[in-house]
Amino acid sequence: MPVKKVGIISCSGEEMPEGTISRLATRRVLETLQPERTVTICLPLFLAGGEGERAFARHYPTIAIDGCEKRCAARGTEIYSAKPAASIVVSELSSDPSAELGTARRLSDQGLQVMEATAVATSEIVDRLLGTKQTIQINAEGRSASSLKTVVTCSCGSGIPSKMLTIAGRETEVAALPVIYQSWQSAGRMPDKGVSAEMLKIVNVYNPIPENEEDAWKQAIALDYARFCSETK
Repeated sequence: MPVKKVGIISCSGEEMPEGTISRLATRRVLETLQPERTVTICLPLFLAGGEGERAFARHYPTIAIDGCEKRCAARGTEIYSAKPAASIVVSELSSDPSAELGTARRLSDQGLQVMEATAVATSEIVDRLLGTKQTIQINAEGRSASSLKTVVTCSCGSGIPSKMLTIAGRETEVAALPVIYQSWQSAGRMPDKGVSAEMLKIVNVYNPIPENEEDAWKQAIALDYARFCSETK
């Protein structure tokens, strides 16, 4: 089965330290606290109509990390896809609301502490949504070398559509492929020129593609997408 992941949508505000905190906290979760179990969703692309981002948010649980009470990330996700499984507001996490967090370009020590608290809170939500806690080992470079306990599945993120393809001689379950096909066909992106790098990038959001098998994935998806389009005209 495809590995379930949690999407994290962070604030895009560039003029406030809380926006910087939300984005740095997201990176810490992605790179250190919850690698391989989380992906980031670009809020500007999501709001502009990015089908890959919107499709992910419809079928996987998401966490919105907003800088302030406007909750742009949470509200945008709910309007265009589905209500986030959880929502965090950075400005509400500081133990001292009057504390100086620094600037958008350079956080103060207090700002860094709030960033760390935001990342930890987000990581705990990921554990709850996926039904298992990730064991973290930090190497000398500050990166994680993580190992997962047995995953206990839950209803969050279940029901993601998938399809079996023969890729590089193996039967492979490809997550979200039906949704991607429908989105591209609706946008008039037909398979006459094969699978573009853009489609493969979207597929890779949901499925780990080995570097040495990218051509095999392209070929298998191109043939299957052409078949899909011919059958749904």
